[in-house]
Amino acid sequence: MRTLTIDFGKKLRVWDGFGINYVETCQTRDYDKDPQDYGGFSVLEERQRLEILEAIFGDDGLQPALIKMFLDPFHRSSPDAVYDHRKSTGWMLEFVRYGVKQSRARGQELQIITSLYGPPGWMTVQKFTRGRDLASDQWQNLADYFIAWLRFLREEEGMPVKYVSIHNEGEDWMRWPLDGSTDDASSHDYNLYWSPSQVVKFIPFLRRALDAAGLEDIGITPGETTTWVRFDHWGYAAAIANDERCLRDLGLITSHAFWDSYPGLWNGDHRSTGTDTIRDHRPELHAWSTSSGWGRKKLSMMVEICQNIYSAKVNGFIPWAAVQRHDVWVGGDPNPATAFVVSQNQYRQQKEYYIYKHVCRCGKGGSAVVPLFVNDTEIYGAAFSEVDRGQANAFVVANLSDEEKVLDLNLSGVRGKTWEVACTHDAADYEALGRFIIADTMTLKPWSVTSFVESMEVGA
Repeated sequence: MRTLTIDFGKKLRVWDGFGINYVETCQTRDYDKDPQDYGGFSVLEERQRLEILEAIFGDDGLQPALIKMFLDPFHRSSPDAVYDHRKSTGWMLEFVRYGVKQSRARGQELQIITSLYGPPGWMTVQKFTRGRDLASDQWQNLADYFIAWLRFLREEEGMPVKYVSIHNEGEDWMRWPLDGSTDDASSHDYNLYWSPSQVVKFIPFLRRALDAAGLEDIGITPGETTTWVRFDHWGYAAAIANDERCLRDLGLITSHAFWDSYPGLWNGDHRSTGTDTIRDHRPELHAWSTSSGWGRKKLSMMVEICQNIYSAKVNGFIPWAAVQRHDVWVGGDPNPATAFVVSQNQYRQQKEYYIYKHVCRCGKGGSAVVPLFVNDTEIYGAAFSEVDRGQANAFVVANLSDEEKVLDLNLSGVRGKTWEVACTHDAADYEALGRFIIADTMTLKPWSVTSFVESMEVGA
């Protein structure tokens, strides 16, 4: 018999939560000539934008705990120019501003990570946007670029920025010709090459600069490799672990987590080896997956999420852009699955949104990951328990097969037997089934995601 076993009393690690990301400027080499808005808010009416924002941040929405914000190359046109932080970020700022306001109204404070998408071209050896190499005399200018943006977000926008990430997929040296130019690769988004040795040297450099600027509480991440395999296998984790000062100055472990069932240039498994290497020295460090696909195949997003939680051993998960205007991604969008697709002056809410809603509403920030076991490899799930903030115990399970499946239940560490249940399947986007007493078995519909949130009433 299939058996689902969850011990809500055994906490594996603190869970910081699930997150969201609005991507605005990502490929254009000249923002004045081509003010790219990949997220698409610029072509929607205010009413439509509010509908999306409510679906994400509202009381019946995703209610994410984490937000990722990109720092693009267009905030300063020259070393002597005045910073303009709003020019290329207006829609992203509106998105995050709304999220911060709605979250605070519920008594929740978001955690924001801001990631360098790419520096201004004049900071590179090549002297143009998306040049491969940071010039050796531009380290302080890049640190100042971070500091100006962080201060703007905190002091002018009142946004709770907690971490700064030094690169976006900067390990991938294969994205440039040998001379470091952009060639005709207009389909690539912004990057800057970062070797393991450069990462190890720059983290302490940036730490000193942030401290001198009064930003001692901003944590620094090692940047975001394309996959957890690359973070380990390409030597980044080992380089950090072997450098005492860098290891001390690291504030959060990060990587993207793009995955497919077979390895390839852009994909990898969800190993925790790199994170484990660093945690051998600093076991208290959290790890976040800061970009991942919304699923290339039916319900595969659930597989990615569960493997990130239990295999990569992360404390937080943020997928790639939640709102996408596919027709402005040069060369065809490589990650077309998302929560909202924008086209011309309309948008569509996708099935992936509802899948993500299950996990977001179960894995609240400040809860804890607990072990979940099931003896069927067509069933994936994740479970979360309260820590000290009164969150409800919750779990979500997905049936990745054409068959209805019945599970014996073995749940321990629960208050009672009453749970709020919701289900997404072929015939329903997000069906709130109501409050049920779960006894010894449960039935999963074919190709379904079902979430269970325990009643907060003791003994219910």
